[in-house]
Amino acid sequence: MLYVVATPIGNLGDMTPRAIEVLKSVDLIAAEDTRMTMKLTQHFGISTPLTSCHRHNEFEKAEQLVRRMQEEGISVALVTDAGTPAISDPGTHLVHLAAEAGIEVVAVPGPTAMASAMSVSGIETEEFTFLGFLPREKKDLKEALLDASKRLRTVIVHESPYRVLELMRTLKETVPEAYVSVSCDLTKLHELTLRGDVGDVLAQMEANEKTEKGEYCIVIDFHKVKREEETEEPLTLEAQLIDLMLKNDMDLRDASRLLIDKGAKKNAVYAAGLRLKGLFSEEE
Repeated sequence: MLYVVATPIGNLGDMTPRAIEVLKSVDLIAAEDTRMTMKLTQHFGISTPLTSCHRHNEFEKAEQLVRRMQEEGISVALVTDAGTPAISDPGTHLVHLAAEAGIEVVAVPGPTAMASAMSVSGIETEEFTFLGFLPREKKDLKEALLDASKRLRTVIVHESPYRVLELMRTLKETVPEAYVSVSCDLTKLHELTLRGDVGDVLAQMEANEKTEKGEYCIVIDFHKVKREEETEEPLTLEAQLIDLMLKNDMDLRDASRLLIDKGAKKNAVYAAGLRLKGLFSEEE
C-alpha cells in the first residue's frame, strides 16, 4: 500500500495524529529530502527507515518502490519537505505508477499552502485554478498572466522569495486591475498576508526589507479585469442577404451571387433565397 502523507508547512503542531500513526506503521518512508524528513521523524519519535524520492530520481525510484511493494509486500509512505505531496512537489509519478500496478493508494490529508492561502485571502474561491509555479522568463510570464486574466477568475500560484517581486511587478504591468492576497511563511512565527490591489501590495513588499525571505503563495483575483465583449452571434444567411440588398440597393439574385463570392456555400445561399422569396410572397 502507498500512503500519500501531508506534513506541516511550518508549524509542527499541524501534524495530524493519523499522519504520525501512518509514518510509524509503514515499512518505508519515501521522502523528498531525507535530511528534512529526519528532523520531523525525530521530533515525533518515528523510527521508520527513509529513502529519497525527489524530482531528480523519482522515475527510477518509483519503479524500485513499486516493484518492492509488489514483490515484498511492503507499505510505503510518501512525504515531501512540507505540505501535500504531488502538489507542486514530487510524487505524481510514484502515485501514477503504483495505481497503474494495482497498488492501493491512500491519502492522509493535512496542511497545504494552497488551501491555507485561499482560506485567508478573502477572495471568492468557489471556482479557482491552481497554476503552481509560473514561467521564469518575463515574456512567458507576461503571456501566462495575460492568458489567465482573460480565461480565469481566481488563480493560485506559488513563488520563491527570490522571484516574488518580479512576479508582482510583471502582474502590475500586465494586469494592473488585479486584486491579490500574498501569503508568506504560512503557519510560521512571522506569517504575513497582504491583501489589496496589486500596485498597493507591491509597494508594501518593496518597502519591506524581509520580503525576499520565506515561501510565497499568492491568490490572484481577476474578477475586476475588463474582458472583451462576447462575439455577437453570426447573422443568418437570410439576414445577410437582406443586409446586402438594403445596403447595396441590389436584388435577391445579385445579393446571392455576392454572398457566394464571399465564401458562403452555394446550395445554402440558394435555399436561404427561396425562404426569403416565400416570406415576400406571404407578405404580398
